[in-house]
Amino acid sequence: MRDVYHEQLGQLVDRLAGMSRMVSESMERATFAISESDLDVACHIVADHARLEQAWSDAEHYAFAILALQSPVATDLRVVLAAIHATKSLARMGSLTVHMAEAVQRRHPHPVVPQLLMPRFAEMGRIAIWLAAMAGQVIVTRDLTFARTLATVDEEMDDLHRTLFTVIDYQEWAYGTAAAVDVTLLSRLYERFADHAVSVARHSTYAVTGRPSFDDVAVATSR
Repeated sequence: MRDVYHEQLGQLVDRLAGMSRMVSESMERATFAISESDLDVACHIVADHARLEQAWSDAEHYAFAILALQSPVATDLRVVLAAIHATKSLARMGSLTVHMAEAVQRRHPHPVVPQLLMPRFAEMGRIAIWLAAMAGQVIVTRDLTFARTLATVDEEMDDLHRTLFTVIDYQEWAYGTAAAVDVTLLSRLYERFADHAVSVARHSTYAVTGRPSFDDVAVATSR
């Protein structure tokens, strides 16, 4: 019975890792759609979202079934609870890429991001794609070093989001109010995507450490 139980836990982790790959790929497509004003790619992201929602629903139900039928305790219980939290964060990450795609749809055939800011958003996309992929690695390995790296890289995303307002407030901004609103909202979507990736990492390592934050673990291990 224990072999079956641990096999079920392994399958749950595999489901979450699969969701991580899906949201990473969706973010990659969303960033491409933004940079190229590609309506077809944007429409594909929106249409494909149902697949991620189904994966989220399946993973969540699978986790609740383990809780109900196996009554896990201690570390195993934390693994299942962390998985439930992670499914919600991953689902939200997918929804954020849909919002990005919808912004492209609204502005097409015009670009949603002025050329001046395209390198900034390309960098935000690169970071977001990496964070989603690494969140999947943390789900599988529960490696605290990987998790801390996500938190560090997330700070780079925060800086890109925060300094965007300096560009928009600059007196020579020539793209109008609508463009300023668009890029602010898009930047916020990237920033939230990154935050959810870090949340996935925190919950995954909590399953092993029993501590809610990376700092707690650092303090504990240094004593």
